Amino acid sequence: MKTNKSFTKRIKVTKNGKLVARRPGQNHFNARQTGRERLARKRTQLLTLSKRITRRFLPKTGA
Repeated sequence: MKTNKSFTKRIKVTKNGKLVARRPGQNHFNARQTGRERLARKRTQLLTLSKRITRRFLPKTGA
């Protein structure tokens, strides 16, 4: 099975096998957000995916 490239470009696999990604919605229309919302969207987010989805989209990442 092939790795889904568009999905792998959005995430990073940490040393312990956890999946980390940026929160969506930070490209434009940020002026109406509060400063707290803007900062929260810059931080990374831990992804919890089922084994089935991980096998389907990230077969060779070790996650």
